[in-house]
Amino acid sequence: MHTDINGAMLAAGRDKLIDAGLLLPTAQCDAETLPFAAAAFDCVSIAFGLRNVTHKERALGEMRRVLRPGGTALVLEFSRVWAPLAPAYDWYSFNVLPRLGRLVARDEASYRYLAESIRVHPDQEALKQMMASAGFDRVEYHNLMAGVVALHVGCVY
Repeated sequence: MHTDINGAMLAAGRDKLIDAGLLLPTAQCDAETLPFAAAAFDCVSIAFGLRNVTHKERALGEMRRVLRPGGTALVLEFSRVWAPLAPAYDWYSFNVLPRLGRLVARDEASYRYLAESIRVHPDQEALKQMMASAGFDRVEYHNLMAGVVALHVGCVY
């Protein structure tokens, strides 16, 4: 099942899946109120989307609700970069990235928003605690690219 709150993004994702030879059901829905029965899935994931959810705790609770016992939740999201790299990463994020957005995509504002939204998203430990509070067991995270991105994994027992 492929879901998104944005119909245009859902259609684009569906088209990419079809182009890759995969035919999956899709549903336009809000992560804070998933339209699925409790314990309906073995795995749920969100990639680079939790940062845009207004009530992250609700979305995590919904992910937990729809997982079967033995299920796994995967949250892939931008996170806090390794401290020694932070000054250079911040400079790149707020100076280079918006300019690239303007030149390549003709959309500087979206790339400025990306940099800003990353800074206000919970860091690795905070998101780990949020997942535990939502009812996930054995929550752990794995930093990728020196913490630019982190994969959080939570299980349901």
